[in-house]
Amino acid sequence: MACDLWLVPLVDVLCHAPDNPFAEELAQYNKALAENGLPPVPVHPYMPGLSGDVAPVAGFDYDALHFLRRAHLLTLTGLPLSPVDELGGDYEQLLEMFEPTARQSHLVWHYDHTGAYVPLDFAHPLSNDDLLAGGGPLGSSQALLRELEYVGPALGIDPANPPAPPAPPPGPTELEQPAAPAPYDPSPYARERHVWSCLYTAATRSLAQGAMIVFS
Repeated sequence: MACDLWLVPLVDVLCHAPDNPFAEELAQYNKALAENGLPPVPVHPYMPGLSGDVAPVAGFDYDALHFLRRAHLLTLTGLPLSPVDELGGDYEQLLEMFEPTARQSHLVWHYDHTGAYVPLDFAHPLSNDDLLAGGGPLGSSQALLRELEYVGPALGIDPANPPAPPAPPPGPTELEQPAAPAPYDPSPYARERHVWSCLYTAATRSLAQGAMIVFS
């Protein structure tokens, strides 16, 4: 199944427009941020050539996202990491055993096809009843980037010299359709590395452009 990452520019011409399609979500995010003593989602003046448009930035296979989350959780807890061909009960058991750790991870504790990362730095994913009933926990782009840099070496990735950015999907993909094939990678962690590259590209562009990352 396919999972896309989109960048939504947090610019006034979109966020303050009366027909802003993300108005309800932004209101929920701002409420959760305020409840935790944090500033609202930053909205910037539009700057042509810098802010860009709402567009897909990367896409990957749904299952591969969980392979990367498994790798990160194992690395966080100090357990040995080894490649696997499929995710089974061991992954579910890992999530249950280390649920407090998982809940503090912006990479792990996030809904798969909804929700967002915003370019604000906060320690742990935010959640309340409204978020959990809709898009799920709210993540930080800065914290996501730190976690990717942390798990990268375990997958044979040097965060100081990251892989080339992935090609964005040509257009929106449906949940039930297959994801576009990932570039060839002989590593036993090829699936994890591809999702890492997709999320890393989205996180760095989120911070550079002042955009939020949206799953679809």
